[in-house]
Amino acid sequence: MKGLKPTLLALCIAGAPPAAMAEIQSLDDFVMGNITGQVGVSIELETKIDIGRFLYIDEGALAIENISIGGAERTNFFGFNGIGGPSANDRLDNIRIDIDVLADGDAAINIVPTNFAAVDFRITTGAWYLSATDGSNNYTDLIDNFFAEGLMGRGSIHIDTGSDVMRVRTAFAIETMQFDVPFLAIGVRGMQITGADYDRTFPSPLDLFAEVDLYIYEGARFSNGASSLAIDMPSFRADVGIDELIIGQQSIGSIFVDDLAITDTAMRIYGH
Repeated sequence: MKGLKPTLLALCIAGAPPAAMAEIQSLDDFVMGNITGQVGVSIELETKIDIGRFLYIDEGALAIENISIGGAERTNFFGFNGIGGPSANDRLDNIRIDIDVLADGDAAINIVPTNFAAVDFRITTGAWYLSATDGSNNYTDLIDNFFAEGLMGRGSIHIDTGSDVMRVRTAFAIETMQFDVPFLAIGVRGMQITGADYDRTFPSPLDLFAEVDLYIYEGARFSNGASSLAIDMPSFRADVGIDELIIGQQSIGSIFVDDLAITDTAMRIYGH
């Protein structure tokens, strides 16, 4: 804490004369009700996240080992120098979170770069596997050696008090992703996700990011109308490329999906 240390601050309050304390106590509910924050709160964030194991247990278990989320340790992406950053390190940084509560009660949270550069990130994990809990020691490796590096341009969360709907928006680009699917003998190398209008021949950073727009709320199930977690995605467009697809330890070539469009998508999630 900059300025007065907590112990010094406590001593100052304890030593204040009665008249001064009376002035402090005179801030009644009416006065306090008229003291409002007009400019919201901003948080600048730097962090690195490491998780030894994530474990979901039903009757059996799903585990993800050695999860790491941080910076990509570089600032050049997609051939553009300095588009990530502003510095090359292993932390998620260059993040500012602006929080405002609007007059109608809505919450508006905007996630933007602190400096004029996108937020670079790296996500890695070890094995993703299914495991028996009945003493048989059976397990299946689903995914292994997951690695992804990319950029986040912006993000926002808006909670509407009129409709009780949370809208989540983000803009991202994956420059490189790779992983193995051991139980299917599949490997993916050099996967790239960009905006659908991004031109690899004449690239522009203005078209680089794929946009995600989600509406999250309590909604009725499709099957019987009971309550569920509802997630709607009106539209998602992107270009997706894979430099090398491996099946049975042998490369079968590359894949490029131009202008992938996923529309009118709705999910209902609930326990059973």
